[in-house]
Amino acid sequence: MIHANARAVFGPEGPFKRTAIERRELEPHDVLIEIKYAGICHSDIHTARGEWGPVNYPLVPGHEIAGIVTEVGSEVTTYAVGDRVGVGCMVDSCRTCDPCRKGEEQYCLHGMTGTYGAIDKYGQYTQGGYSTHIVVTEDFVVRIPDGIELDAAAPLLCAGITTYSPLRRWGASPGKKVAVVGLGGLGHMAVKIAHAMGAEVTVLSQSLKKKEDGARLGADHYYATNDPETFKKLAGSFDLIVNTVSAKIDVDAYLSLLALDGTLVNVGAPADPLSVNVFSLVGRRRSFAGSMIGGIRETQEMLNFCAEHGIAAEIEVISANRIDEAWERVLASDVRYRFVIDISTMSDE
Repeated sequence: MIHANARAVFGPEGPFKRTAIERRELEPHDVLIEIKYAGICHSDIHTARGEWGPVNYPLVPGHEIAGIVTEVGSEVTTYAVGDRVGVGCMVDSCRTCDPCRKGEEQYCLHGMTGTYGAIDKYGQYTQGGYSTHIVVTEDFVVRIPDGIELDAAAPLLCAGITTYSPLRRWGASPGKKVAVVGLGGLGHMAVKIAHAMGAEVTVLSQSLKKKEDGARLGADHYYATNDPETFKKLAGSFDLIVNTVSAKIDVDAYLSLLALDGTLVNVGAPADPLSVNVFSLVGRRRSFAGSMIGGIRETQEMLNFCAEHGIAAEIEVISANRIDEAWERVLASDVRYRFVIDISTMSDE
């Protein structure tokens, strides 16, 4: 087995502790990655604290992984030692069902294998990127273009693809009016990507405190949702709204902002259910949809797009000893806009 140093939580309240985990020996199509950086996603917190279901502790979170290939299996053809690579939210799927064959492995009918907190085909619980090494089959590894620094690339493996996929799917493009709800880890990527796609971009945030950031990131307009006049002024305005927040919202209020045939896509995943009045949909032939990350092919497409357009995450790099502090700051919305762990600090006291 391959030994890796890691940080894990041993219960829903934390804190993080040092631990050692074992990665499997390389099979013919496996890639060994020395992890350089791992992004912190709100999903890590939801999962580790048991808000999305039972957890098998200890748990090593992390599904925004950027690193370097250090060894490959005997039949690997896609990657070589020294390649800059990434791993996102999944590390395997059945490969045979209809979604998998279409390159939509995230919607695998048998359930994709999550990068952490899942049971893999070997019957082992997966452990994620808050660690020094990971072994992944080559089909679930993506190449990080040279134009993107590894630390800023890490959040693209979740925040980037989570927003790119619905923007591409629902046609963000010149002439389209796109609104982004929330300017956080997901939202700031949605603004950058929608702007690069040529759409007219509006940020809908609770207040105006990040308005200057919004403009810098590519937003054409910025409105505060705590102002009731916002919903009156913008009624029927948007072709697409991407909701990135992981908290309950008034879905009907946001649906009222859609134009005829407009779509509200939820990519944030709150712990509590959302409700919708069907008349908010039928009155203007509106749609309420959901989207979850993207397939491996689309994730590579997203990385290439970001490299072409000079897009990367806005990050604050921290040491491994500051993960607990970073999580609390994520919950307090005190980060602009994504924490990234420097894995080289994993052995620091």
